[in-house]
Amino acid sequence: MARLPGRRKATAAPSGKTLPSSGFAPKLDVVDATPSLLNRILRKLGGRVDTLRDDLETGAFGSRFKERIAKLGLTRAGGAAVAASILVWISARIVAGTAMYLFAYGLALAVFAATALAPRRLKLEATREGLFPRTTAGQRLSVTLQLKANRRASTLVLEEKLPQKLGQTVRVPVASIASGQVIQHDYTLRCQRRGVYKVGPLTAVSSDPLGLATRRTIVAPEFELLVHPDLENLEDQALTRQFEEPPIRPPVSKPWPSGMEFFGMREYTRGDDLRRIVWRTSARTGRLMVREAEQGVTDKVVILLDTDRGGHSRDGEGLSESFEAGVRTAASLATFHLANGYTLRLEGNEGPLTSPLRGVASQLQLMDTYARVDMHRTPLVTTLSRLAANPPRDAHVVLITPRLGAAEAARLRLIVRTGASVLVVALLWDEGSADILATATELGCQVSAVRPGTDLAADLKTAVGAGI
Repeated sequence: MARLPGRRKATAAPSGKTLPSSGFAPKLDVVDATPSLLNRILRKLGGRVDTLRDDLETGAFGSRFKERIAKLGLTRAGGAAVAASILVWISARIVAGTAMYLFAYGLALAVFAATALAPRRLKLEATREGLFPRTTAGQRLSVTLQLKANRRASTLVLEEKLPQKLGQTVRVPVASIASGQVIQHDYTLRCQRRGVYKVGPLTAVSSDPLGLATRRTIVAPEFELLVHPDLENLEDQALTRQFEEPPIRPPVSKPWPSGMEFFGMREYTRGDDLRRIVWRTSARTGRLMVREAEQGVTDKVVILLDTDRGGHSRDGEGLSESFEAGVRTAASLATFHLANGYTLRLEGNEGPLTSPLRGVASQLQLMDTYARVDMHRTPLVTTLSRLAANPPRDAHVVLITPRLGAAEAARLRLIVRTGASVLVVALLWDEGSADILATATELGCQVSAVRPGTDLAADLKTAVGAGI
């Protein structure tokens, strides 16, 4: 989908001079975007506030509290007994009541006895079937748990901890299991959102007769599940390089059986792909004619995803629909270009997301990268300043962002003036983001708009801005 740069006319500089169309890059005065100490402190504080808001929206605080109580080896009743013992002891201290002292010590002794009577490490083994390291958003995984006892055990609960976005924690009560017996349980994971999830660990929880203390035995380790973003099938139509009038072919281009741009036609020879025959031209000329394409003048693509949390929408429970649409767009474009032989650089606001990728063998690394990417507080202008200081003149730049302010537009203008090909994919999630279309078009970029609830492939087919 790259807008491959052909031969460009010189662009007028503000002083009235023309910038060279080839040779060395013009020397540009790029403003240093290194954050000051105050900005770094505010950014770190903003990140802490974002984490706090996400925890409040997703109910993570309650889950963490329960986990800490479980690590102490106490049930809810056991925790309540400990708290009551402390409160009664403090009350006895104030009123000097002997009976209250005895009651407080009795509660503490009951908790201690329950802890001592709780079953020790259970001789159990467990396996998971149907749980794969990677899947795609929207898929369901049918998981089978198999528990085998190496020694008889009774009155336990098999517990598989699941992230909230995948479902509720699985709990399987087991009244009794004999030595050598195997118990099986099935459950389903709903992988609705891309991301990195921790499944498990799978534990066997046993309790004392009083129900005050528990023992947890890990029978299967924690499992990392990568949920890749859903991809769209893209076509290279509206966003390809525009032909000059009259057409001037770059000197390094050459015909290929397949490629990104139309090169010309020639007469059919034995062994050519029949799908490349142009039947209308063949009927007009009376000879079988086949289409040829050109590889292009560049094989490098830079995909920059705006990961600034402040620019994206907030849709509750720590989710941002605009950011998820941006990730899906970046992954779809990257997959498209990777399949067509391009070298990819994946960038975020905090720097490169991965090393340069090339070839179909890099597809898995690409998808893992976009499964792990998350929002931060680093502004987009930081990465644009870095690119402007070392402009990618031999690469096609794809910028995916929900906003384009004055500072970002100034850096992007410097990149465009070096002759780089730039496509801006605008994530239009609110009324204020509509200005990005006019700003990017005025800078000489190709522009596409992605809106909520629309088909991504259809949005990327339509170019709002035509570029220089």
